[in-house]
Amino acid sequence: MVRGKTQMRRIENATSRQVTFSKRRNGLLKKAFELSVLCDAEIGLIIFSPRGKLYEFASSSMMEIIEHYQKHAKAIQNTNPNPPTHPNSRLEDNLQQMKAEVAKMMKKIEQLEASKRKLLGEGLETSTIEELQQVEKHLDRSLHRIRTKKVQMYKQKIQQLEEKVKGFGGENAGLGEKTAEQDRAAAAAASEAISEVVTDLFIGLPEARNQMPNGCHQAI
Repeated sequence: MVRGKTQMRRIENATSRQVTFSKRRNGLLKKAFELSVLCDAEIGLIIFSPRGKLYEFASSSMMEIIEHYQKHAKAIQNTNPNPPTHPNSRLEDNLQQMKAEVAKMMKKIEQLEASKRKLLGEGLETSTIEELQQVEKHLDRSLHRIRTKKVQMYKQKIQQLEEKVKGFGGENAGLGEKTAEQDRAAAAAASEAISEVVTDLFIGLPEARNQMPNGCHQAI
């Protein structure tokens, strides 16, 4: 039967946690002993249980191993005056840096708010002549940009209106030509209708009608 992979997290059940601690503690002590014998290594192992009980293993003397470790750590510190910082130290440095950046941004925001109030004519009581002149220059530049933009928008509006007027003129010309054509067609149709309706009406004998020249028939 294949054992499932153990999840690396705290065991919630106290009994199971104690059983696991005992088994793994004994296995760790056994591995330390085997490593010291097989490889002639100097090993010192210290374990404290959840209840504070001490378990230890030393291949020679625990005190000698601790002194050896302290001498070695001191020698490394002397050769490397800038040892790698602890993760917590790096985190603290990052937090301090972020706080400094936030304070800098807040100061910048306060300056911008003060400048905004001055441009609106507020908070000028404590301003110096140089600051007032600077505000005046800002306002002049702003007014110039506003007027320039306003003129540009007026020109665009006038151009659009002129294009619409031209479009209306073309439409009116087309409508006038179309109306003239319709009038001419109506006149021609009326003339044709009149010619068809013409009747020759004469007073007198039929012989008198035959003696009348062509085109002199009286039409009523």
